[in-house]
Formats: sequence, structure tokens, C-alpha cells
Amino acid sequence: AKMHYADCPGIPTWMPPHEWYRGPEAAKYPLSLNTAHPTNRLHSQLDNTPLRKKYAVADREAILIHPQDAQPRGITGGDLVRAFNDRGQILVGAVVSEDVRPGVVRISEGAWFDPADPAQPGSLCKNGNVNCLTFDIGSSSLAQGNCGQMAQLQIEKYQGPALKNTAHAVPQGA
Repeated sequence: AKMHYADCPGIPTWMPPHEWYRGPEAAKYPLSLNTAHPTNRLHSQLDNTPLRKKYAVADREAILIHPQDAQPRGITGGDLVRAFNDRGQILVGAVVSEDVRPGVVRISEGAWFDPADPAQPGSLCKNGNVNCLTFDIGSSSLAQGNCGQMAQLQIEKYQGPALKNTAHAVPQGA
């Protein structure tokens, strides 16, 4: 409290998140994104190992979608899905499941960044790196640690050209 940081009051206080389902952004981006820690790897470590076959869907990071959100969008399990908001866009593989609530999608963090056009900011990430959709902010004015991320987004069944996931390919000249 003595530091007088607006985001660090002297007593435990609920403060609305930067973005949430009750905020103005929800009109454009109705789904709440929950970023989970992956159970099959340590952050991004092991993303390029055979273990990936256990959790990848359509060779992308998985997105859990409730059936009530998938059905009106024509999304079924195994489909490629474009998840997007004003910060970016990613390709992910659909897992339609009641393990998430209606209005919520879950994407694990740690997929390697693989932009379709590296020279273009906001280019579609072909591997599903959820950091493209979240805020790049510290946890508070006092501590700049990473914070659990929630954001608003929209999803649609991917209808674009076939894009090969090259996140794990050895770069030319390496």
C-alpha cells in the first residue's frame, strides 16, 4: 500500500481483468480463452518429440471447445480451427468436449511459434502458439512475473489453403 500502485491495493481486492466475458470486447469476441499449462510437456520443451502425437490434433495444438459452441460453427472433433482476436490468429485442432464450460475454450501454452508469413505482424501461426492471442503484460506494477492468461476470442472452422506446420523443421542453412 505504501508504494501507491493502483493495481496493488493494501488489502486483497477483486479487480476486473483486462479482458473478460463481461467487458465490451465480448460483443466482438464472445469466447473466453483459458490458457492451460500442458500436461505432456514443460512449457515449450518436448513440443518437437514423439510425445506430441499423444496430444496434437491435426498436427496442431489442441483447442477444447464445448459442443454448444462447436455445433453452431460447424466444428467437429479433428477439424482445423482458426482462433483469433485483435492481437493475432492461430490454427488449432478441435477437441469437442464437455470438459470446458459453454462460452470457454482452452488452449495449452507452449506450442512453438510458426507464422505463415514471418515478415507480416499478426500472421497466422500454423502451430497454435496461444501467446499470439494473449496480452504481453506483467502480473502487476510491483511484480513483472508472467501471469495466468485469459482473453476473449472468436473461433471458426478453418477454410483457408492447406498450410504445412513447419514449427519443428530444421531451418535452412542450419
